[in-house]
Amino acid sequence: MSFIIKGETGDWEIVIGLEVHAQITAKSKLFSGAATDFGSAPNTQVSLVDAAMPGMLPVLNGHCVEQAVRTGLGLNAQINLHSVFERKNYFYPDLPQGYQISQFLHPIVGKGIVEIDLPNGETKEIGITRLHMEQDAGKSIHDQHPTKSFVDLNRSGCALMEIVSEPDLRSPEEACAYLAKLRMILRYLETCDGNLEEGSMRADVNISVRKSGDELGTRCEIKNVNSIKAVQMAIEYESARQVELIENGGTVKQETRLWDPVKNETRSMRSKEEAHDYRYFPDPDLLPLVIEQNFVDQIKQTLPELPDQKKHRFMDSYGLGIYDSSVLIMERSRADFYEQAAQGHDPKITANWVINELLGGLNKDGKTLEHSPISAKQLGELVGLISDKTISGKIAKDVFAEMMISGKDPAKIVEEKGLKQVTDTGAIEKIVDEVIAENPDNVAAYKGGKDKLFGFFVGQVLKKSGGKANPDMVNDLLKQKLL
Repeated sequence: MSFIIKGETGDWEIVIGLEVHAQITAKSKLFSGAATDFGSAPNTQVSLVDAAMPGMLPVLNGHCVEQAVRTGLGLNAQINLHSVFERKNYFYPDLPQGYQISQFLHPIVGKGIVEIDLPNGETKEIGITRLHMEQDAGKSIHDQHPTKSFVDLNRSGCALMEIVSEPDLRSPEEACAYLAKLRMILRYLETCDGNLEEGSMRADVNISVRKSGDELGTRCEIKNVNSIKAVQMAIEYESARQVELIENGGTVKQETRLWDPVKNETRSMRSKEEAHDYRYFPDPDLLPLVIEQNFVDQIKQTLPELPDQKKHRFMDSYGLGIYDSSVLIMERSRADFYEQAAQGHDPKITANWVINELLGGLNKDGKTLEHSPISAKQLGELVGLISDKTISGKIAKDVFAEMMISGKDPAKIVEEKGLKQVTDTGAIEKIVDEVIAENPDNVAAYKGGKDKLFGFFVGQVLKKSGGKANPDMVNDLLKQKLL
Protein backbone atom coordinates (compact mmCIF):
# COMPACT_ATOMS: atom_id res chain seq x y z
CA MET A 1 0.00 0.00 0.00
CA SER A 2 2.57 2.55 -1.16
CA PHE A 3 1.79 6.25 -0.92
CA ILE A 4 2.94 7.76 -4.22
CA ILE A 5 3.86 11.44 -4.45
CA LYS A 6 3.29 12.87 -7.89
CA GLY A 7 6.30 15.09 -8.59
CA GLU A 8 7.26 17.09 -11.65
CA THR A 9 9.82 14.41 -12.57
CA GLY A 10 7.56 11.42 -11.95
CA ASP A 11 6.34 9.30 -9.06
CA TRP A 12 8.13 9.15 -5.70
CA GLU A 13 7.88 6.50 -3.00
CA ILE A 14 8.10 7.20 0.75
CA VAL A 15 10.17 4.96 3.02
CA ILE A 16 9.33 5.22 6.74
CA GLY A 17 10.70 3.73 9.94
CA LEU A 18 9.51 4.52 13.46
CA GLU A 19 11.42 4.65 16.74
CA VAL A 20 8.79 4.52 19.46
CA HIS A 21 9.66 5.47 23.04
CA ALA A 22 7.28 3.77 25.46
CA GLN A 23 7.50 4.44 29.18
CA ILE A 24 7.48 1.17 31.09
CA THR A 25 4.58 0.77 33.50
CA ALA A 26 6.41 0.61 36.83
CA LYS A 27 6.07 2.30 40.21
CA SER A 28 9.75 3.29 40.34
CA LYS A 29 12.43 4.36 37.89
CA LEU A 30 14.90 2.24 35.92
CA PHE A 31 17.89 2.76 38.23
CA SER A 32 16.41 4.36 41.36
CA GLY A 33 13.50 4.00 43.79
CA ALA A 34 11.95 7.38 42.93
CA ALA A 35 8.24 7.38 42.01
CA THR A 36 6.95 7.71 38.43
CA ASP A 37 3.50 9.29 38.96
CA PHE A 38 2.46 11.64 36.15
CA GLY A 39 1.48 15.22 36.97
CA SER A 40 3.34 15.59 40.27
CA ALA A 41 4.77 18.99 41.26
CA PRO A 42 8.13 19.71 39.53
CA ASN A 43 11.21 18.05 41.04
CA THR A 44 9.27 16.14 43.73
CA GLN A 45 10.09 12.68 42.34
CA VAL A 46 13.86 12.95 42.08
CA SER A 47 16.34 10.74 43.93
CA LEU A 48 20.04 11.53 44.36
CA VAL A 49 20.70 9.06 41.52
CA ASP A 50 18.27 10.88 39.17
CA ALA A 51 19.93 14.20 40.00
CA ALA A 52 23.39 12.67 39.28
CA MET A 53 24.87 13.58 42.63
CA PRO A 54 28.54 12.53 43.06
CA GLY A 55 29.09 8.96 44.20
CA MET A 56 25.54 7.78 43.40
CA LEU A 57 25.36 4.39 41.71
CA PRO A 58 22.51 3.00 39.58
CA VAL A 59 20.68 -0.17 40.69
CA LEU A 60 18.69 -1.95 37.97
CA ASN A 61 14.91 -2.31 38.51
CA GLY A 62 14.11 -6.01 38.00
CA HIS A 63 10.42 -5.34 37.27
CA CYS A 64 11.40 -3.16 34.29
CA VAL A 65 13.49 -6.03 32.90
CA GLU A 66 10.47 -8.32 33.20
CA GLN A 67 8.27 -5.76 31.43
CA ALA A 68 10.76 -5.42 28.56
CA VAL A 69 10.94 -9.20 28.11
CA ARG A 70 7.14 -9.39 28.24
CA THR A 71 6.90 -6.75 25.51
CA GLY A 72 9.47 -8.52 23.36
CA LEU A 73 7.46 -11.74 23.57
CA GLY A 74 4.31 -9.80 22.63
CA LEU A 75 6.14 -8.53 19.52
CA ASN A 76 7.08 -12.07 18.46
CA ALA A 77 10.70 -11.07 18.96
CA GLN A 78 13.96 -12.74 19.91
CA ILE A 79 14.81 -12.31 23.62
CA ASN A 80 18.53 -11.86 24.16
CA LEU A 81 19.71 -13.60 27.33
CA HIS A 82 22.80 -11.36 27.38
CA SER A 83 22.50 -7.58 27.01
CA VAL A 84 24.64 -4.59 27.96
CA PHE A 85 23.85 -1.11 29.29
CA GLU A 86 25.98 1.61 27.70
CA ARG A 87 26.52 5.31 28.18
CA LYS A 88 25.21 7.51 25.39
CA ASN A 89 27.02 10.82 25.80
CA TYR A 90 25.35 14.13 24.98
CA PHE A 91 24.73 17.37 26.81
CA TYR A 92 21.32 18.86 27.56
CA PRO A 93 20.36 21.00 30.57
CA ASP A 94 17.78 18.38 31.55
CA LEU A 95 20.30 15.49 31.43
CA PRO A 96 22.17 15.98 34.71
CA GLN A 97 24.65 13.12 34.21
CA GLY A 98 25.80 14.39 30.81
CA TYR A 99 24.98 10.93 29.45
CA GLN A 100 22.01 8.60 29.14
CA ILE A 101 22.19 4.97 30.23
CA SER A 102 20.89 3.05 27.22
CA GLN A 103 21.53 -0.10 25.19
CA PHE A 104 23.08 -0.09 21.73
CA LEU A 105 25.17 -3.01 20.46
CA HIS A 106 23.58 -5.60 22.75
CA PRO A 107 19.85 -4.84 23.34
CA ILE A 108 17.58 -7.01 25.47
CA VAL A 109 15.22 -7.75 22.53
CA GLY A 110 16.15 -8.50 18.92
CA LYS A 111 14.17 -8.88 15.71
CA GLY A 112 10.39 -9.27 15.80
CA ILE A 113 7.21 -8.77 13.75
CA VAL A 114 4.04 -6.69 14.10
CA GLU A 115 1.04 -7.37 11.86
CA ILE A 116 -0.88 -4.25 10.89
CA ASP A 117 -4.43 -3.97 9.54
CA LEU A 118 -4.85 -1.69 6.52
CA PRO A 119 -8.00 0.29 5.60
CA ASN A 120 -8.59 -1.91 2.52
CA GLY A 121 -8.90 -5.01 4.73
CA GLU A 122 -5.42 -6.35 3.95
CA THR A 123 -2.72 -7.07 6.51
CA LYS A 124 1.03 -6.43 6.34
CA GLU A 125 3.95 -7.55 8.48
CA ILE A 126 6.28 -4.83 9.77
CA GLY A 127 9.70 -5.89 11.01
CA ILE A 128 11.00 -4.90 14.44
CA THR A 129 14.76 -4.27 14.47
CA ARG A 130 15.17 -4.28 18.24
CA LEU A 131 13.79 -3.16 21.59
CA HIS A 132 16.20 -1.70 24.09
CA MET A 133 15.82 -0.22 27.57
CA GLU A 134 17.02 3.24 28.49
CA GLN A 135 16.41 5.98 31.03
CA ASP A 136 14.44 9.08 30.12
CA ALA A 137 15.79 12.62 30.36
CA GLY A 138 14.20 15.42 32.37
CA LYS A 139 12.16 18.23 30.87
CA SER A 140 13.16 21.81 30.05
CA ILE A 141 10.38 24.36 30.60
CA HIS A 142 10.59 27.58 28.62
CA ASP A 143 7.25 29.31 29.25
CA GLN A 144 7.49 30.08 32.99
CA HIS A 145 9.80 33.10 32.80
CA PRO A 146 10.53 35.75 30.13
CA THR A 147 14.31 35.26 30.17
CA LYS A 148 14.97 31.96 31.96
CA SER A 149 14.34 28.26 31.36
CA PHE A 150 13.55 25.84 34.17
CA VAL A 151 14.32 22.15 34.49
CA ASP A 152 11.96 19.50 35.91
CA LEU A 153 13.74 16.22 36.69
CA ASN A 154 10.62 14.22 37.62
CA ARG A 155 10.89 12.29 34.35
CA SER A 156 14.66 11.87 34.63
CA GLY A 157 15.48 8.18 35.00
CA CYS A 158 12.02 6.86 34.11
CA ALA A 159 12.30 3.52 32.32
CA LEU A 160 11.76 3.60 28.57
CA MET A 161 11.54 0.92 25.93
CA GLU A 162 12.72 2.16 22.54
CA ILE A 163 11.07 0.00 19.88
CA VAL A 164 12.75 0.43 16.49
CA SER A 165 11.00 -0.72 13.31
CA GLU A 166 12.56 -1.75 10.03
CA PRO A 167 12.01 0.77 7.18
CA ASP A 168 9.04 -1.32 6.00
CA LEU A 169 6.34 1.36 6.14
CA ARG A 170 5.37 2.96 2.83
CA SER A 171 2.56 5.42 3.60
CA PRO A 172 1.21 7.69 6.34
CA GLU A 173 -1.71 5.26 6.74
CA GLU A 174 0.63 2.31 7.32
CA ALA A 175 2.65 4.30 9.88
CA CYS A 176 -0.54 5.23 11.76
CA ALA A 177 -1.80 1.63 11.64
CA TYR A 178 1.56 0.42 12.99
CA LEU A 179 1.61 2.95 15.83
CA ALA A 180 -2.01 2.13 16.74
CA LYS A 181 -1.32 -1.63 16.73
CA LEU A 182 1.87 -1.20 18.78
CA ARG A 183 -0.03 0.90 21.34
CA MET A 184 -2.76 -1.75 21.45
CA ILE A 185 -0.24 -4.55 22.10
CA LEU A 186 1.49 -2.59 24.88
CA ARG A 187 -1.84 -1.86 26.57
CA TYR A 188 -2.93 -5.52 26.32
CA LEU A 189 0.40 -6.54 27.90
CA GLU A 190 0.08 -3.74 30.51
CA THR A 191 3.73 -2.82 29.95
CA CYS A 192 2.96 0.79 28.91
CA ASP A 193 -0.25 2.79 29.33
CA GLY A 194 0.10 4.24 25.81
CA ASN A 195 -1.02 7.72 26.88
CA LEU A 196 0.31 9.79 23.99
CA GLU A 197 -1.08 13.00 25.46
CA GLU A 198 0.95 12.47 28.67
CA GLY A 199 4.14 11.70 26.75
CA SER A 200 4.40 8.11 27.99
CA MET A 201 4.45 7.03 24.35
CA ARG A 202 6.00 9.12 21.61
CA ALA A 203 7.51 8.48 18.20
CA ASP A 204 10.56 9.59 16.23
CA VAL A 205 9.66 9.29 12.54
CA ASN A 206 12.39 8.56 9.99
CA ILE A 207 11.40 9.56 6.46
CA SER A 208 13.12 9.38 3.07
CA VAL A 209 11.89 9.44 -0.53
CA ARG A 210 13.07 7.65 -3.66
CA LYS A 211 12.03 6.82 -7.19
CA SER A 212 10.50 3.34 -7.29
CA GLY A 213 13.21 0.69 -7.39
CA ASP A 214 16.04 3.08 -6.46
CA GLU A 215 18.32 2.80 -3.45
CA LEU A 216 17.14 4.27 -0.14
CA GLY A 217 17.29 8.07 -0.04
CA THR A 218 18.76 10.27 2.69
CA ARG A 219 16.49 10.25 5.72
CA CYS A 220 15.40 12.93 8.12
CA GLU A 221 14.21 12.17 11.64
CA ILE A 222 11.17 13.99 13.04
CA LYS A 223 11.55 13.98 16.85
CA ASN A 224 8.97 13.39 19.59
CA VAL A 225 5.72 13.28 17.60
CA ASN A 226 3.07 12.63 20.24
CA SER A 227 -0.15 11.71 18.44
CA ILE A 228 -1.17 9.35 15.65
CA LYS A 229 -2.72 12.23 13.70
CA ALA A 230 0.50 14.26 14.03
CA VAL A 231 2.51 11.29 12.69
CA GLN A 232 0.32 11.25 9.59
CA MET A 233 0.58 15.01 9.05
CA ALA A 234 4.35 15.06 9.66
CA ILE A 235 4.94 12.31 7.08
CA GLU A 236 2.75 14.02 4.49
CA TYR A 237 4.50 17.35 4.96
CA GLU A 238 8.08 16.08 5.22
CA SER A 239 7.87 13.72 2.24
CA ALA A 240 6.44 16.51 0.05
CA ARG A 241 9.21 18.85 1.28
CA GLN A 242 11.92 16.37 0.35
CA VAL A 243 10.48 15.73 -3.13
CA GLU A 244 10.21 19.45 -3.84
CA LEU A 245 13.76 20.02 -2.57
CA ILE A 246 15.25 17.29 -4.78
CA GLU A 247 13.27 18.30 -7.87
CA ASN A 248 14.48 21.89 -7.46
CA GLY A 249 18.09 20.74 -7.56
CA GLY A 250 18.69 20.58 -3.81
CA THR A 251 19.96 17.76 -1.62
CA VAL A 252 18.29 16.26 1.43
CA LYS A 253 20.59 16.53 4.45
CA GLN A 254 20.51 13.87 7.14
CA GLU A 255 19.21 15.85 10.08
CA THR A 256 16.89 15.90 13.05
CA ARG A 257 13.76 18.00 12.58
CA LEU A 258 10.90 19.07 14.84
CA TRP A 259 7.17 18.89 14.08
CA ASP A 260 5.43 22.22 14.65
CA PRO A 261 1.75 21.43 15.42
CA VAL A 262 0.77 25.09 15.15
CA LYS A 263 2.19 25.72 11.67
CA ASN A 264 1.78 22.06 10.62
CA GLU A 265 5.31 21.86 9.29
CA THR A 266 8.70 20.38 10.13
CA ARG A 267 11.73 22.55 10.77
CA SER A 268 15.41 21.84 11.20
CA MET A 269 16.67 21.16 14.72
CA ARG A 270 20.24 19.88 14.27
CA SER A 271 22.37 17.68 12.01
CA LYS A 272 21.66 14.01 12.61
CA GLU A 273 24.13 12.35 14.94
CA GLU A 274 25.71 8.98 14.24
CA ALA A 275 26.57 6.38 16.86
CA HIS A 276 30.18 7.53 17.08
CA ASP A 277 29.02 11.07 17.92
CA TYR A 278 27.50 9.70 21.13
CA ARG A 279 30.74 7.85 22.05
CA TYR A 280 28.91 4.76 23.31
CA PHE A 281 30.78 2.55 25.78
CA PRO A 282 29.63 -0.03 28.38
CA ASP A 283 28.55 1.63 31.62
CA PRO A 284 31.25 0.78 34.18
CA ASP A 285 28.73 0.98 37.04
CA LEU A 286 26.51 -1.77 35.62
CA LEU A 287 27.38 -5.39 34.92
CA PRO A 288 26.09 -7.01 31.70
CA LEU A 289 22.47 -8.13 32.13
CA VAL A 290 22.23 -11.93 32.02
CA ILE A 291 18.83 -13.61 32.23
CA GLU A 292 17.92 -17.29 32.09
CA GLN A 293 15.69 -18.99 29.52
CA ASN A 294 13.55 -20.29 32.38
CA PHE A 295 12.82 -16.66 33.37
CA VAL A 296 11.68 -15.93 29.79
CA ASP A 297 9.56 -19.10 29.63
CA GLN A 298 7.77 -18.24 32.87
CA ILE A 299 6.86 -14.77 31.55
CA LYS A 300 5.65 -16.29 28.27
CA GLN A 301 3.18 -18.48 30.19
CA THR A 302 1.54 -15.36 31.68
CA LEU A 303 0.95 -13.50 28.39
CA PRO A 304 -2.68 -12.58 27.68
CA GLU A 305 -4.41 -13.37 24.40
CA LEU A 306 -2.98 -10.65 22.15
CA PRO A 307 -4.98 -8.45 19.72
CA ASP A 308 -4.34 -10.43 16.53
CA GLN A 309 -5.05 -13.75 18.23
CA LYS A 310 -8.29 -12.33 19.63
CA LYS A 311 -9.27 -10.81 16.27
CA HIS A 312 -8.89 -14.13 14.42
CA ARG A 313 -10.73 -16.01 17.19
CA PHE A 314 -13.65 -13.58 17.01
CA MET A 315 -13.83 -14.14 13.25
CA ASP A 316 -13.56 -17.94 13.53
CA SER A 317 -15.62 -18.59 16.67
CA TYR A 318 -18.28 -15.88 16.39
CA GLY A 319 -18.48 -15.49 12.61
CA LEU A 320 -17.71 -11.76 12.77
CA GLY A 321 -16.26 -9.81 9.84
CA ILE A 322 -12.79 -8.28 9.99
CA TYR A 323 -14.17 -4.76 10.60
CA ASP A 324 -16.32 -5.70 13.61
CA SER A 325 -13.54 -7.88 15.03
CA SER A 326 -10.97 -5.10 14.62
CA VAL A 327 -13.21 -2.55 16.37
CA LEU A 328 -13.98 -4.89 19.26
CA ILE A 329 -10.34 -5.78 19.99
CA MET A 330 -9.08 -2.17 20.03
CA GLU A 331 -9.19 -2.22 23.82
CA ARG A 332 -8.85 -5.31 25.97
CA SER A 333 -11.72 -4.13 28.18
CA ARG A 334 -13.95 -3.66 25.11
CA ALA A 335 -13.26 -7.19 23.88
CA ASP A 336 -13.98 -8.57 27.35
CA PHE A 337 -17.25 -6.59 27.54
CA TYR A 338 -18.36 -7.99 24.17
CA GLU A 339 -17.62 -11.58 25.13
CA GLN A 340 -19.55 -11.23 28.38
CA ALA A 341 -22.51 -9.68 26.54
CA ALA A 342 -22.46 -12.35 23.79
CA GLN A 343 -22.44 -15.27 26.23
CA GLY A 344 -25.54 -17.29 25.39
CA HIS A 345 -26.74 -14.75 22.79
CA ASP A 346 -26.41 -14.16 19.04
CA PRO A 347 -22.79 -12.98 18.60
CA LYS A 348 -23.39 -10.96 15.43
CA ILE A 349 -26.40 -9.09 16.84
CA THR A 350 -24.48 -8.48 20.06
CA ALA A 351 -21.49 -7.08 18.13
CA ASN A 352 -23.82 -4.71 16.29
CA TRP A 353 -25.32 -3.42 19.56
CA VAL A 354 -21.93 -2.99 21.22
CA ILE A 355 -20.33 -1.17 18.28
CA ASN A 356 -23.15 0.93 16.87
CA GLU A 357 -25.47 1.56 19.80
CA LEU A 358 -23.41 1.34 22.99
CA LEU A 359 -20.06 2.75 21.81
CA GLY A 360 -21.88 5.35 19.71
CA GLY A 361 -24.06 6.40 22.66
CA LEU A 362 -21.13 6.55 25.09
CA ASN A 363 -19.11 8.63 22.64
CA LYS A 364 -22.03 11.03 22.25
CA ASP A 365 -22.25 11.38 26.04
CA GLY A 366 -18.47 11.79 26.39
CA LYS A 367 -18.18 8.59 28.43
CA THR A 368 -15.86 5.60 28.24
CA LEU A 369 -16.88 1.96 28.42
CA GLU A 370 -15.59 1.85 32.00
CA HIS A 371 -18.31 4.37 32.92
CA SER A 372 -21.12 2.77 30.91
CA PRO A 373 -24.51 2.83 32.67
CA ILE A 374 -25.28 -0.46 30.88
CA SER A 375 -23.41 -3.59 31.96
CA ALA A 376 -22.37 -6.38 29.61
CA LYS A 377 -24.94 -8.68 31.22
CA GLN A 378 -27.73 -6.13 30.65
CA LEU A 379 -26.81 -5.62 26.99
CA GLY A 380 -26.81 -9.38 26.50
CA GLU A 381 -30.27 -9.56 28.07
CA LEU A 382 -31.52 -6.90 25.64
CA VAL A 383 -30.21 -8.94 22.69
CA GLY A 384 -31.98 -11.97 24.19
CA LEU A 385 -35.30 -10.10 24.28
CA ILE A 386 -34.91 -9.28 20.57
CA SER A 387 -33.92 -12.85 19.65
CA ASP A 388 -36.86 -14.48 21.45
CA LYS A 389 -39.30 -11.97 19.89
CA THR A 390 -40.28 -10.43 23.23
CA ILE A 391 -39.60 -7.00 21.70
CA SER A 392 -38.92 -5.78 18.18
CA GLY A 393 -35.68 -4.14 17.06
CA LYS A 394 -37.46 -0.79 16.98
CA ILE A 395 -38.74 -1.10 20.54
CA ALA A 396 -35.32 -2.35 21.62
CA LYS A 397 -33.86 1.04 20.65
CA ASP A 398 -36.38 2.77 22.93
CA VAL A 399 -35.54 0.35 25.74
CA PHE A 400 -31.83 0.93 25.16
CA ALA A 401 -32.29 4.70 25.39
CA GLU A 402 -34.04 4.26 28.76
CA MET A 403 -31.27 1.92 29.93
CA MET A 404 -28.65 4.57 29.09
CA ILE A 405 -30.50 7.04 31.32
CA SER A 406 -31.62 4.84 34.21
CA GLY A 407 -29.27 1.83 34.12
CA LYS A 408 -32.31 -0.43 34.67
CA ASP A 409 -32.51 -4.01 33.42
CA PRO A 410 -34.20 -4.24 29.99
CA ALA A 411 -36.83 -6.76 31.15
CA LYS A 412 -37.91 -4.39 33.92
CA ILE A 413 -38.29 -1.48 31.47
CA VAL A 414 -40.31 -3.66 29.07
CA GLU A 415 -42.60 -4.73 31.90
CA GLU A 416 -43.05 -1.24 33.39
CA LYS A 417 -43.86 0.36 30.05
CA GLY A 418 -45.88 -2.52 28.61
CA LEU A 419 -43.59 -2.88 25.60
CA LYS A 420 -43.91 -6.62 24.98
CA GLN A 421 -44.28 -7.46 21.34
CA VAL A 422 -47.77 -8.48 20.19
CA THR A 423 -47.61 -11.97 18.70
CA ASP A 424 -51.35 -12.72 18.87
CA THR A 425 -52.34 -13.44 15.27
CA GLY A 426 -55.96 -12.39 15.84
CA ALA A 427 -55.00 -9.02 17.37
CA ILE A 428 -52.55 -8.22 14.55
CA GLU A 429 -55.02 -9.38 11.88
CA LYS A 430 -57.62 -6.98 13.26
CA ILE A 431 -55.23 -4.03 12.90
CA VAL A 432 -54.25 -5.16 9.37
CA ASP A 433 -57.93 -5.26 8.35
CA GLU A 434 -58.46 -1.75 9.76
CA VAL A 435 -55.49 -0.32 7.83
CA ILE A 436 -56.65 -1.94 4.56
CA ALA A 437 -60.20 -0.63 5.07
CA GLU A 438 -58.92 2.92 5.77
CA ASN A 439 -56.76 3.09 2.62
CA PRO A 440 -58.80 1.83 -0.39
CA ASP A 441 -56.96 4.05 -2.89
CA ASN A 442 -53.55 2.76 -1.84
CA VAL A 443 -54.85 -0.83 -1.89
CA ALA A 444 -55.99 -0.34 -5.49
CA ALA A 445 -52.65 1.29 -6.43
CA TYR A 446 -50.68 -1.55 -4.82
CA LYS A 447 -52.72 -4.18 -6.64
CA GLY A 448 -52.18 -2.15 -9.81
CA GLY A 449 -48.41 -2.66 -9.59
CA LYS A 450 -47.08 -0.07 -7.14
CA ASP A 451 -45.17 -2.61 -5.02
CA LYS A 452 -43.36 0.07 -2.99
CA LEU A 453 -46.64 0.85 -1.20
CA PHE A 454 -46.21 -2.37 0.77
CA GLY A 455 -43.86 -0.51 3.12
CA PHE A 456 -46.59 2.08 3.68
CA PHE A 457 -49.02 -0.61 4.90
CA VAL A 458 -46.39 -2.14 7.20
CA GLY A 459 -45.67 1.27 8.68
CA GLN A 460 -49.36 2.00 9.28
CA VAL A 461 -49.92 -1.33 11.04
CA LEU A 462 -46.88 -0.86 13.28
CA LYS A 463 -47.99 2.69 14.04
CA LYS A 464 -51.49 1.54 15.05
CA SER A 465 -49.99 -1.15 17.27
CA GLY A 466 -47.70 1.32 19.01
CA GLY A 467 -44.72 -0.46 17.48
CA LYS A 468 -45.56 -3.65 19.35
CA ALA A 469 -46.80 -5.83 16.50
CA ASN A 470 -44.39 -8.56 15.43
CA PRO A 471 -42.99 -7.25 12.10
CA ASP A 472 -42.66 -10.74 10.57
CA MET A 473 -46.30 -11.54 11.34
CA VAL A 474 -47.38 -8.14 9.97
CA ASN A 475 -45.55 -8.84 6.71
CA ASP A 476 -47.07 -12.31 6.33
CA LEU A 477 -50.64 -11.16 7.02
CA LEU A 478 -50.39 -8.18 4.66
CA LYS A 479 -49.07 -10.38 1.87
CA GLN A 480 -52.04 -12.71 2.32
CA LYS A 481 -54.65 -9.96 2.40
CA LEU A 482 -53.27 -7.75 -0.39
CA LEU A 483 -53.22 -10.54 -2.98
